[in-house]
Amino acid sequence: MQESEEQQETRAAQSEEEARTRIEALRRVGVFSDLPVDQLRWFAENATERRFAAGEIIFEKGARAEWMTVYLEGEAHVVGDDNRLDDFVFIIRAGDPLTEVSGMLPYSRMTEYTYAVRAVIPTRAILFPTSLFPQMLERMPVLAHRLVGVMSDRIREATKMDVQQDKLMALGKLSAGLAHELNNPASAARRAADELLDALSQLRAADLRLCRHDFSADQLAFITEFEQQAIARQETASPLGALEQSDREDALASWLESQDVFEGWGMASHLVEAGIGIESLALVLSRVGKEALGDVLSRVAAQLRTGRLVEDIKAGTTRISELVGAIKEYSYMDQASRQEVDLHKGIENTLLILKHKLKKKNITVVKEYAEDLPRITAFGSELNQVWTNLIVNAIEAMPEGGRLKVRTKLEPVDVMVEVRDNGPGIPLEVQARIFEPFFTTKPVGEGTGLGLDTSMRIVRRHHGNIRFETKPGDTCFQVRLPLRQHG
Repeated sequence: MQESEEQQETRAAQSEEEARTRIEALRRVGVFSDLPVDQLRWFAENATERRFAAGEIIFEKGARAEWMTVYLEGEAHVVGDDNRLDDFVFIIRAGDPLTEVSGMLPYSRMTEYTYAVRAVIPTRAILFPTSLFPQMLERMPVLAHRLVGVMSDRIREATKMDVQQDKLMALGKLSAGLAHELNNPASAARRAADELLDALSQLRAADLRLCRHDFSADQLAFITEFEQQAIARQETASPLGALEQSDREDALASWLESQDVFEGWGMASHLVEAGIGIESLALVLSRVGKEALGDVLSRVAAQLRTGRLVEDIKAGTTRISELVGAIKEYSYMDQASRQEVDLHKGIENTLLILKHKLKKKNITVVKEYAEDLPRITAFGSELNQVWTNLIVNAIEAMPEGGRLKVRTKLEPVDVMVEVRDNGPGIPLEVQARIFEPFFTTKPVGEGTGLGLDTSMRIVRRHHGNIRFETKPGDTCFQVRLPLRQHG
Protein backbone atom coordinates (compact mmCIF):
# COMPACT_ATOMS: atom_id res chain seq x y z
CA MET A 1 0.00 0.00 0.00
CA GLN A 2 1.52 3.26 -1.11
CA GLU A 3 1.83 6.15 1.32
CA SER A 4 -0.17 9.24 0.64
CA GLU A 5 1.58 12.48 -0.14
CA GLU A 6 0.62 13.74 3.32
CA GLN A 7 2.11 10.65 4.99
CA GLN A 8 5.30 11.05 2.98
CA GLU A 9 5.56 14.68 4.07
CA THR A 10 4.98 13.68 7.70
CA ARG A 11 7.68 10.97 7.50
CA ALA A 12 10.11 13.41 5.88
CA ALA A 13 9.42 15.97 8.61
CA GLN A 14 10.02 13.35 11.28
CA SER A 15 13.28 12.29 9.64
CA GLU A 16 14.36 15.89 9.40
CA GLU A 17 13.53 16.45 13.08
CA GLU A 18 15.46 13.29 14.09
CA ALA A 19 18.45 14.39 12.03
CA ARG A 20 18.35 17.86 13.56
CA THR A 21 18.13 16.40 17.06
CA ARG A 22 21.08 14.11 16.40
CA ILE A 23 23.12 16.94 14.91
CA GLU A 24 22.48 19.06 18.00
CA ALA A 25 23.49 16.13 20.21
CA LEU A 26 26.65 15.53 18.15
CA ARG A 27 27.58 19.21 18.55
CA ARG A 28 27.94 18.52 22.29
CA VAL A 29 30.57 15.83 21.61
CA GLY A 30 34.08 17.30 21.43
CA VAL A 31 35.32 15.74 18.17
CA PHE A 32 32.10 16.72 16.32
CA SER A 33 31.51 20.18 17.84
CA ASP A 34 32.77 22.38 14.99
CA LEU A 35 32.28 20.14 11.95
CA PRO A 36 30.19 21.42 9.01
CA VAL A 37 26.47 20.71 9.12
CA ASP A 38 26.49 18.67 5.91
CA GLN A 39 29.10 16.30 7.36
CA LEU A 40 27.19 15.93 10.61
CA ARG A 41 23.97 15.32 8.68
CA TRP A 42 25.56 12.57 6.63
CA PHE A 43 26.96 10.96 9.79
CA ALA A 44 23.60 11.24 11.61
CA GLU A 45 21.60 9.85 8.67
CA ASN A 46 23.83 6.78 8.43
CA ALA A 47 23.95 6.07 12.16
CA THR A 48 21.48 4.29 14.41
CA GLU A 49 20.31 5.83 17.65
CA ARG A 50 19.74 3.49 20.61
CA ARG A 51 18.57 3.89 24.17
CA PHE A 52 19.57 1.42 26.87
CA ALA A 53 18.00 0.86 30.28
CA ALA A 54 20.12 0.65 33.42
CA GLY A 55 21.69 -2.81 33.60
CA GLU A 56 21.20 -3.56 29.90
CA ILE A 57 24.11 -5.02 27.96
CA ILE A 58 25.13 -2.68 25.13
CA PHE A 59 27.76 -5.00 23.64
CA GLU A 60 28.43 -8.59 24.62
CA LYS A 61 31.91 -9.91 25.22
CA GLY A 62 33.15 -11.71 22.11
CA ALA A 63 30.71 -9.95 19.76
CA ARG A 64 32.09 -8.66 16.46
CA ALA A 65 33.27 -5.06 16.66
CA GLU A 66 31.03 -3.54 13.98
CA TRP A 67 30.08 -0.19 15.49
CA MET A 68 31.68 3.06 16.54
CA THR A 69 29.63 4.31 19.47
CA VAL A 70 29.03 7.94 20.41
CA TYR A 71 27.59 8.24 23.90
CA LEU A 72 25.22 11.21 24.10
CA GLU A 73 23.71 10.62 27.55
CA GLY A 74 24.32 8.30 30.47
CA GLU A 75 27.10 6.05 31.67
CA ALA A 76 28.31 2.51 30.92
CA HIS A 77 30.83 0.18 32.48
CA VAL A 78 33.25 -1.95 30.50
CA VAL A 79 33.17 -5.23 32.42
CA GLY A 80 35.13 -8.49 32.35
CA ASP A 81 32.18 -10.65 33.37
CA ASP A 82 28.68 -10.09 31.97
CA ASN A 83 27.14 -11.60 35.10
CA ARG A 84 28.85 -9.40 37.69
CA LEU A 85 27.66 -5.86 38.33
CA ASP A 86 30.88 -4.79 40.09
CA ASP A 87 33.43 -6.27 37.69
CA PHE A 88 34.12 -3.09 35.72
CA VAL A 89 37.41 -2.45 33.95
CA PHE A 90 36.80 1.21 33.19
CA ILE A 91 33.90 3.66 32.88
CA ILE A 92 32.40 5.28 29.79
CA ARG A 93 30.62 8.57 30.38
CA ALA A 94 28.81 10.91 28.05
CA GLY A 95 30.68 14.22 28.12
CA ASP A 96 34.05 12.61 28.90
CA PRO A 97 36.37 13.40 25.94
CA LEU A 98 38.36 10.23 26.55
CA THR A 99 35.45 7.78 26.54
CA GLU A 100 32.38 9.41 24.93
CA VAL A 101 33.45 8.06 21.52
CA SER A 102 34.12 4.37 21.99
CA GLY A 103 33.83 0.95 20.41
CA MET A 104 35.54 0.39 17.07
CA LEU A 105 37.53 3.35 15.74
CA PRO A 106 39.17 3.89 12.32
CA TYR A 107 42.52 2.08 11.90
CA SER A 108 41.89 0.00 15.02
CA ARG A 109 42.85 -3.68 14.72
CA MET A 110 40.12 -4.78 17.11
CA THR A 111 37.91 -7.49 15.61
CA GLU A 112 35.74 -8.33 18.61
CA TYR A 113 34.86 -6.89 21.97
CA THR A 114 37.24 -8.33 24.57
CA TYR A 115 34.96 -7.01 27.31
CA ALA A 116 31.23 -6.55 27.71
CA VAL A 117 29.72 -3.06 27.94
CA ARG A 118 26.77 -2.53 30.30
CA ALA A 119 24.67 0.61 30.85
CA VAL A 120 24.55 1.50 34.54
CA ILE A 121 22.04 4.35 34.15
CA PRO A 122 19.66 5.10 31.27
CA THR A 123 21.99 5.69 28.33
CA ARG A 124 21.54 7.14 24.85
CA ALA A 125 24.05 6.42 22.10
CA ILE A 126 24.56 6.75 18.36
CA LEU A 127 26.01 3.65 16.65
CA PHE A 128 27.87 4.22 13.40
CA PRO A 129 28.63 1.12 11.25
CA THR A 130 32.29 0.28 10.60
CA SER A 131 31.34 -0.71 7.05
CA LEU A 132 31.02 3.02 6.26
CA PHE A 133 34.44 3.95 7.65
CA PRO A 134 35.99 4.35 4.13
CA GLN A 135 33.29 6.86 3.19
CA MET A 136 33.57 8.62 6.55
CA LEU A 137 37.33 9.04 6.13
CA GLU A 138 36.76 10.56 2.70
CA ARG A 139 33.83 12.81 3.63
CA MET A 140 35.04 13.80 7.14
CA PRO A 141 38.87 13.94 7.11
CA VAL A 142 39.05 16.26 10.14
CA LEU A 143 36.96 13.82 12.18
CA ALA A 144 39.20 10.96 11.06
CA HIS A 145 42.27 12.84 12.30
CA ARG A 146 40.61 13.53 15.65
CA LEU A 147 39.51 9.94 16.09
CA VAL A 148 43.10 8.79 15.62
CA GLY A 149 44.01 11.13 18.49
CA VAL A 150 41.17 9.69 20.60
CA MET A 151 42.45 6.17 19.90
CA SER A 152 46.01 7.17 20.85
CA ASP A 153 44.79 8.71 24.11
CA ARG A 154 42.74 5.61 24.81
CA ILE A 155 45.74 3.35 24.22
CA ARG A 156 47.85 5.44 26.59
CA GLU A 157 45.18 5.29 29.29
CA ALA A 158 44.61 1.57 28.72
CA THR A 159 48.35 0.99 29.01
CA LYS A 160 48.44 2.86 32.31
CA MET A 161 45.53 0.81 33.58
CA ASP A 162 47.10 -2.45 32.39
CA VAL A 163 50.37 -1.60 34.12
CA GLN A 164 48.50 -0.66 37.29
CA GLN A 165 46.45 -3.84 37.13
CA ASP A 166 49.58 -5.91 36.64
CA LYS A 167 51.19 -4.14 39.61
CA LEU A 168 48.20 -5.15 41.70
CA MET A 169 48.46 -8.71 40.37
CA ALA A 170 52.16 -8.75 41.19
CA LEU A 171 51.35 -7.50 44.69
CA GLY A 172 48.77 -10.26 45.02
CA LYS A 173 51.35 -12.83 43.97
CA LEU A 174 53.74 -11.52 46.61
CA SER A 175 51.30 -10.86 49.43
CA ALA A 176 50.49 -14.43 50.53
CA GLY A 177 54.12 -15.50 50.65
CA LEU A 178 55.17 -12.20 52.17
CA ALA A 179 52.56 -12.53 54.92
CA HIS A 180 53.91 -16.01 55.64
CA GLU A 181 57.51 -14.80 55.66
CA LEU A 182 56.63 -11.99 58.07
CA ASN A 183 54.38 -14.14 60.24
CA ASN A 184 57.00 -16.83 60.88
CA PRO A 185 59.65 -14.62 62.53
CA ALA A 186 56.98 -12.50 64.23
CA SER A 187 55.37 -15.59 65.78
CA ALA A 188 58.77 -16.96 66.77
CA ALA A 189 59.74 -13.68 68.42
CA ARG A 190 56.43 -13.54 70.29
CA ARG A 191 56.83 -17.12 71.57
CA ALA A 192 60.41 -16.38 72.62
CA ALA A 193 59.28 -13.24 74.45
CA ASP A 194 56.64 -15.26 76.35
CA GLU A 195 59.25 -17.88 77.25
CA LEU A 196 61.70 -15.16 78.27
CA LEU A 197 59.34 -13.98 81.01
CA ASP A 198 59.33 -17.50 82.44
CA ALA A 199 63.12 -17.79 82.07
CA LEU A 200 63.67 -14.52 83.95
CA SER A 201 61.39 -15.77 86.72
CA GLN A 202 63.49 -18.93 86.97
CA LEU A 203 66.67 -16.84 86.99
CA ARG A 204 65.39 -14.72 89.89
CA ALA A 205 64.43 -17.85 91.84
CA ALA A 206 67.88 -19.38 91.20
CA ASP A 207 69.56 -16.19 92.45
CA LEU A 208 67.55 -16.35 95.69
CA ARG A 209 68.49 -19.99 96.24
CA LEU A 210 72.20 -19.23 95.71
CA CYS A 211 72.03 -16.56 98.39
CA ARG A 212 71.39 -19.30 100.96
CA HIS A 213 74.89 -20.73 100.39
CA ASP A 214 77.93 -19.30 102.12
CA PHE A 215 80.35 -19.29 99.19
CA SER A 216 83.93 -18.15 99.52
CA ALA A 217 85.35 -15.47 97.26
CA ASP A 218 87.17 -18.17 95.24
CA GLN A 219 83.97 -20.16 94.82
CA LEU A 220 82.03 -17.05 93.66
CA ALA A 221 84.78 -16.23 91.19
CA PHE A 222 84.70 -19.82 89.86
CA ILE A 223 80.89 -19.76 89.47
CA THR A 224 81.06 -16.43 87.64
CA GLU A 225 83.82 -17.62 85.29
CA PHE A 226 82.00 -20.92 84.63
CA GLU A 227 78.79 -19.04 83.71
CA GLN A 228 80.64 -16.66 81.39
CA GLN A 229 82.44 -19.48 79.64
CA ALA A 230 79.19 -21.42 79.25
CA ILE A 231 77.44 -18.37 77.73
CA ALA A 232 80.37 -17.75 75.35
CA ARG A 233 80.39 -21.40 74.24
CA GLN A 234 76.64 -21.34 73.64
CA GLU A 235 76.99 -18.33 71.31
CA THR A 236 79.61 -20.05 69.14
CA ALA A 237 78.71 -23.74 69.47
CA SER A 238 77.72 -25.60 66.31
CA PRO A 239 74.30 -27.26 66.55
CA LEU A 240 74.35 -31.01 67.12
CA GLY A 241 72.37 -33.57 65.22
CA ALA A 242 69.08 -34.62 66.80
CA LEU A 243 70.36 -38.07 67.77
CA GLU A 244 73.63 -36.84 69.24
CA GLN A 245 71.84 -34.07 71.14
CA SER A 246 69.40 -36.58 72.61
CA ASP A 247 72.17 -39.01 73.63
CA ARG A 248 74.16 -36.30 75.40
CA GLU A 249 71.07 -34.98 77.18
CA ASP A 250 70.23 -38.48 78.44
CA ALA A 251 73.77 -38.99 79.73
CA LEU A 252 73.83 -35.60 81.46
CA ALA A 253 70.37 -36.07 82.96
CA SER A 254 71.40 -39.47 84.35
CA TRP A 255 74.53 -38.00 85.94
CA LEU A 256 72.56 -35.12 87.48
CA GLU A 257 70.00 -37.56 88.86
CA SER A 258 72.80 -39.58 90.42
CA GLN A 259 73.88 -36.41 92.23
CA ASP A 260 70.33 -35.81 93.52
CA VAL A 261 69.95 -32.61 91.43
CA PHE A 262 66.26 -31.63 91.38
CA GLU A 263 64.73 -31.63 87.85
CA GLY A 264 68.13 -32.20 86.26
CA TRP A 265 66.43 -33.38 83.06
CA GLY A 266 65.10 -29.83 82.56
CA MET A 267 68.61 -28.35 82.72
CA ALA A 268 70.25 -30.96 80.51
CA SER A 269 69.22 -29.55 77.11
CA HIS A 270 70.51 -26.06 77.92
CA LEU A 271 73.80 -27.38 79.28
CA VAL A 272 74.37 -29.63 76.25
CA GLU A 273 73.66 -26.74 73.84
CA ALA A 274 76.48 -24.84 75.60
CA GLY A 275 78.88 -27.73 75.12
CA ILE A 276 78.93 -28.65 78.82
CA GLY A 277 79.66 -32.32 79.48
CA ILE A 278 79.92 -34.58 82.53
CA GLU A 279 83.61 -33.67 83.01
CA SER A 280 82.70 -29.98 83.41
CA LEU A 281 79.89 -30.82 85.82
CA ALA A 282 82.24 -32.98 87.88
CA LEU A 283 84.57 -29.97 88.16
CA VAL A 284 81.70 -27.80 89.40
CA LEU A 285 80.80 -30.50 91.94
CA SER A 286 84.38 -30.56 93.24
CA ARG A 287 84.44 -26.78 93.69
CA VAL A 288 80.99 -26.02 95.18
CA GLY A 289 79.95 -29.32 96.77
CA LYS A 290 76.96 -31.58 96.29
CA GLU A 291 74.56 -29.47 98.37
CA ALA A 292 75.02 -26.36 96.21
CA LEU A 293 75.47 -28.15 92.85
CA GLY A 294 71.77 -28.09 91.87
CA ASP A 295 71.34 -24.39 92.70
CA VAL A 296 74.51 -23.39 90.81
CA LEU A 297 73.54 -25.39 87.72
CA SER A 298 69.96 -24.12 87.93
CA ARG A 299 71.25 -20.55 87.66
CA VAL A 300 73.64 -21.46 84.83
CA ALA A 301 70.82 -23.18 82.90
CA ALA A 302 68.54 -20.17 83.47
CA GLN A 303 71.27 -17.83 82.18
CA LEU A 304 71.77 -20.02 79.10
CA ARG A 305 68.04 -20.22 78.42
CA THR A 306 67.68 -16.46 78.77
CA GLY A 307 70.56 -15.85 76.37
CA ARG A 308 69.15 -18.27 73.78
CA LEU A 309 65.70 -16.65 73.93
CA VAL A 310 67.20 -13.18 73.51
CA GLU A 311 69.05 -14.47 70.43
CA ASP A 312 65.80 -15.95 69.10
CA ILE A 313 64.03 -12.61 69.50
CA LYS A 314 66.95 -10.83 67.87
CA ALA A 315 66.92 -13.27 64.93
CA GLY A 316 63.16 -12.89 64.45
CA THR A 317 63.16 -9.12 64.55
CA THR A 318 66.23 -8.99 62.30
CA ARG A 319 64.39 -11.16 59.76
CA ILE A 320 61.37 -8.87 59.90
CA SER A 321 63.64 -5.85 59.46
CA GLU A 322 65.31 -7.49 56.45
CA LEU A 323 61.95 -8.21 54.84
CA VAL A 324 60.67 -4.68 55.43
CA GLY A 325 63.93 -3.34 53.99
CA ALA A 326 63.59 -5.63 50.98
CA ILE A 327 60.01 -4.47 50.39
CA LYS A 328 61.07 -0.84 50.66
CA GLU A 329 63.93 -1.36 48.22
CA TYR A 330 61.75 -3.50 45.96
CA SER A 331 59.16 -0.74 45.64
CA TYR A 332 61.74 2.12 45.77
CA MET A 333 59.66 3.88 48.42
CA ASP A 334 60.80 7.41 49.28
CA GLN A 335 63.14 7.44 46.28
CA ALA A 336 63.12 9.08 42.89
CA SER A 337 61.43 6.84 40.32
CA ARG A 338 64.38 7.00 37.92
CA GLN A 339 67.82 6.57 39.40
CA GLU A 340 71.01 4.51 39.45
CA VAL A 341 69.82 0.94 39.97
CA ASP A 342 71.72 -2.09 41.27
CA LEU A 343 70.13 -4.94 39.31
CA HIS A 344 71.53 -7.61 41.62
CA LYS A 345 69.95 -5.98 44.66
CA GLY A 346 66.59 -5.77 42.88
CA ILE A 347 66.74 -9.45 41.91
CA GLU A 348 67.83 -10.46 45.42
CA ASN A 349 64.97 -8.51 47.00
CA THR A 350 62.52 -10.15 44.60
CA LEU A 351 63.85 -13.63 45.45
CA LEU A 352 63.67 -12.81 49.15
CA ILE A 353 60.05 -11.72 48.90
CA LEU A 354 59.22 -14.83 46.82
CA LYS A 355 61.14 -17.15 49.16
CA HIS A 356 57.96 -18.75 50.50
CA LYS A 357 56.74 -19.64 47.00
CA LEU A 358 60.12 -21.13 46.11
CA LYS A 359 60.26 -23.16 49.32
CA LYS A 360 56.65 -24.35 49.00
CA LYS A 361 57.27 -25.65 45.46
CA ASN A 362 60.63 -27.19 46.47
CA ILE A 363 62.52 -25.12 43.89
CA THR A 364 66.30 -24.78 44.05
CA VAL A 365 67.65 -21.35 43.11
CA VAL A 366 70.99 -21.10 41.33
CA LYS A 367 72.53 -17.64 40.93
CA GLU A 368 75.29 -16.72 38.51
CA TYR A 369 75.91 -13.01 38.87
CA ALA A 370 78.47 -11.09 36.85
CA GLU A 371 80.98 -9.53 39.25
CA ASP A 372 81.51 -6.46 37.08
CA LEU A 373 77.84 -5.60 36.45
CA PRO A 374 77.50 -1.79 36.66
CA ARG A 375 74.51 0.17 37.88
CA ILE A 376 72.18 1.48 35.20
CA THR A 377 69.80 4.43 35.13
CA ALA A 378 66.30 2.98 35.29
CA PHE A 379 62.88 2.90 36.92
CA GLY A 380 63.82 0.46 39.66
CA SER A 381 60.33 -0.53 40.84
CA GLU A 382 59.27 -1.27 37.26
CA LEU A 383 62.26 -3.53 36.64
CA ASN A 384 61.49 -5.35 39.88
CA GLN A 385 58.01 -5.92 38.46
CA VAL A 386 59.65 -7.58 35.44
CA TRP A 387 61.77 -9.85 37.65
CA THR A 388 58.66 -10.74 39.67
CA ASN A 389 56.66 -11.67 36.57
CA LEU A 390 59.44 -13.79 35.07
CA ILE A 391 60.31 -15.58 38.33
CA VAL A 392 56.66 -16.23 39.25
CA ASN A 393 56.03 -17.64 35.76
CA ALA A 394 59.06 -19.90 36.17
CA ILE A 395 57.81 -21.06 39.59
CA GLU A 396 54.37 -21.82 38.20
CA ALA A 397 55.97 -23.77 35.34
CA MET A 398 57.48 -26.18 37.93
CA PRO A 399 54.55 -27.23 40.16
CA GLU A 400 56.38 -30.40 41.27
CA GLY A 401 59.63 -28.58 42.03
CA GLY A 402 62.70 -27.95 39.94
CA ARG A 403 65.62 -25.65 39.34
CA LEU A 404 65.46 -21.89 38.81
CA LYS A 405 68.58 -20.24 37.49
CA VAL A 406 69.09 -16.48 37.49
CA ARG A 407 72.12 -15.23 35.58
CA THR A 408 73.47 -11.77 34.80
CA LYS A 409 76.08 -10.85 32.23
CA LEU A 410 77.82 -7.69 31.07
CA GLU A 411 77.75 -7.35 27.29
CA PRO A 412 79.42 -4.70 25.12
CA VAL A 413 76.51 -2.23 25.19
CA ASP A 414 73.94 -4.01 27.36
CA VAL A 415 73.41 -5.78 30.64
CA MET A 416 71.65 -9.12 30.35
CA VAL A 417 69.41 -10.76 32.95
CA GLU A 418 68.40 -14.37 32.32
CA VAL A 419 65.69 -16.35 34.12
CA ARG A 420 65.74 -20.07 33.30
CA ASP A 421 63.60 -22.97 34.53
CA ASN A 422 63.57 -26.70 33.84
CA GLY A 423 59.79 -26.98 33.50
CA PRO A 424 57.99 -28.65 30.57
CA GLY A 425 58.50 -25.70 28.21
CA ILE A 426 56.05 -23.44 26.37
CA PRO A 427 53.84 -25.32 23.86
CA LEU A 428 54.62 -24.48 20.24
CA GLU A 429 51.04 -23.45 19.49
CA VAL A 430 51.06 -20.63 22.05
CA GLN A 431 54.63 -19.36 21.69
CA ALA A 432 53.68 -16.67 19.16
CA ARG A 433 51.07 -15.22 21.52
CA ILE A 434 52.65 -15.18 24.97
CA PHE A 435 53.46 -11.45 24.84
CA GLU A 436 49.91 -10.55 23.75
CA PRO A 437 47.86 -8.64 26.32
CA PHE A 438 45.21 -10.75 28.08
CA PHE A 439 46.52 -14.00 26.61
CA THR A 440 47.00 -16.66 29.27
CA THR A 441 47.20 -20.44 29.40
CA LYS A 442 46.14 -20.48 33.06
CA PRO A 443 42.65 -21.46 34.23
CA VAL A 444 40.00 -18.76 34.53
CA GLY A 445 40.64 -16.57 37.55
CA GLU A 446 44.30 -17.52 37.92
CA GLY A 447 45.87 -15.13 35.45
CA THR A 448 45.13 -11.92 33.60
CA GLY A 449 47.51 -12.45 30.71
CA LEU A 450 49.09 -9.07 31.49
CA GLY A 451 52.39 -10.14 33.07
CA LEU A 452 54.53 -10.69 29.99
CA ASP A 453 52.82 -7.91 28.03
CA THR A 454 53.55 -5.47 30.84
CA SER A 455 57.10 -6.80 31.20
CA MET A 456 57.72 -6.21 27.51
CA ARG A 457 56.37 -2.65 27.71
CA ILE A 458 58.56 -1.89 30.72
CA VAL A 459 61.66 -3.30 29.02
CA ARG A 460 60.91 -1.35 25.84
CA ARG A 461 60.41 1.79 27.90
CA HIS A 462 64.02 1.27 28.98
CA HIS A 463 65.02 0.87 25.29
CA GLY A 464 65.79 -2.78 25.87
CA ASN A 465 64.40 -6.05 24.58
CA ILE A 466 63.05 -9.32 25.96
CA ARG A 467 63.16 -12.69 24.22
CA PHE A 468 62.75 -16.34 25.10
CA GLU A 469 63.90 -19.79 24.05
CA THR A 470 62.06 -22.91 25.10
CA LYS A 471 62.12 -26.66 24.81
CA PRO A 472 61.01 -29.45 27.14
CA GLY A 473 63.06 -29.17 30.32
CA ASP A 474 64.56 -25.77 29.53
CA THR A 475 62.84 -22.38 29.16
CA CYS A 476 64.90 -19.21 29.23
CA PHE A 477 63.79 -15.57 29.21
CA GLN A 478 66.48 -13.00 28.50
CA VAL A 479 66.14 -9.29 29.23
CA ARG A 480 68.72 -6.91 27.76
CA LEU A 481 68.94 -3.33 28.96
CA PRO A 482 71.27 -0.72 27.48
CA LEU A 483 74.09 0.52 29.69
CA ARG A 484 73.26 4.09 28.67
CA GLN A 485 69.67 5.23 28.66
CA HIS A 486 68.51 7.83 26.16
CA GLY A 487 65.51 10.03 26.75
